[in-house]
Amino acid sequence: MSDIAIKFENISKQYRLGLVSTKSLSHDINRWWQTAVLKKEDPYLKIGETNDRTSKGESEYVWALRDISFDIKKGDVLGIIGRNGAGKSTLLKILSRVTTPTTGIIKAQGRIASLLEVGTGFHRELTGRENIFMNGSIMGMNRKEIQSKLDQIVDFAGVARYIDTPVKRYSSGMTVRLGFSIAAHLEPEILVVDEVLAVGDAEFQKKAIGKMQDVSKGEGRTVLFVSHNMGAIKNLCNKGVVLKNGQVFYTGNVNDAVNNYLDAGNNSLGATYENPDAKASDIKKIEVVNRAGNVQNTFGFNEEISLRFNINVKKEDQNTLFLGINVKDQMERIIFTTQTQVNKFVEDERKNYNLTVKIPHSVLLPNKYSVTAALHIPNIEYITLLGSAVNFSIEETGSDLFQYAGADNGCIYMKCDWAKI
Repeated sequence: MSDIAIKFENISKQYRLGLVSTKSLSHDINRWWQTAVLKKEDPYLKIGETNDRTSKGESEYVWALRDISFDIKKGDVLGIIGRNGAGKSTLLKILSRVTTPTTGIIKAQGRIASLLEVGTGFHRELTGRENIFMNGSIMGMNRKEIQSKLDQIVDFAGVARYIDTPVKRYSSGMTVRLGFSIAAHLEPEILVVDEVLAVGDAEFQKKAIGKMQDVSKGEGRTVLFVSHNMGAIKNLCNKGVVLKNGQVFYTGNVNDAVNNYLDAGNNSLGATYENPDAKASDIKKIEVVNRAGNVQNTFGFNEEISLRFNINVKKEDQNTLFLGINVKDQMERIIFTTQTQVNKFVEDERKNYNLTVKIPHSVLLPNKYSVTAALHIPNIEYITLLGSAVNFSIEETGSDLFQYAGADNGCIYMKCDWAKI
């Protein structure tokens, strides 16, 4: 494996659901008896269910990861993509030795620096400076080597004023900036970065992505990057792995990986979202409808699109609730946002509010779109937050308007006034 930096071989991770009780002790004794004494296979490896959070299972054992196998070459920047609960963080924790696999092995060449969660690897009582030296020592560097990198680390993180302050006084953004700076500058052969960069501001995210590009392209190191930002994944990575319910759904070129991930997500949605169990203030139903009021999933550029909502509202919330939506493109970038106060609308005999919003036609270019809906009290709390609740697509219509349209031309067609000078 001379050109292979990391090799995952049949990695699986099983968890037992529920609270730890005396029953788990009996399971441990049975496992020990079967494997150590009788020299048989672990009986609990034969049971368990796929980690599908959308359905209620029967088994108390669940496979967070199941039979994960793929290679990463030296110098590759691998984007690991998947919905929440797909197994991305679990895989990185196993690679970083935070936890162990139930079955399988990982072969890695070189030092690994990981940034998995806010504050990972920090001692909260120590200052930022002391944590830099502690992390460097853990990675096998001597004091002189760490000292030579100190100014670069502090400058990149932008925490010079607080470097001698205990880390427990840092904000989450400061903690992430320092953690990333340490991981990136202490010269690991393998850099592992989870979604934590989302905590930082836009300026730091741009700096961090630039640094990861330098680490991979300029210094030939291997980077594993987990993000829900598909633009960042495509901009940074050359390879992609899509995880779904703890298993590898796709591996290959990053553009194809992103497309597979987005297509799978869009195909899992429809033109209707329904929650029949909504009892408190909640969104009961969302429908994408055409001009005639019929549920529809695919539209032409000039065709009218509306979203129809049925909302259950408790009496005490009637004067405070707002309904907001984000319309996102296939890359999960927010195209626009709108909201309204719910009590402006008339309630029906079941004390539900019914309202609709029209999406301006002849504006959104052909693409696939999804809708995030939130029922919230502004600046106080979210009552309901539905990420990608419904979707719809706009298709080509044969008009000359689209002869230059495409993914590289954005999502909005702006009708502007043109005039002769």
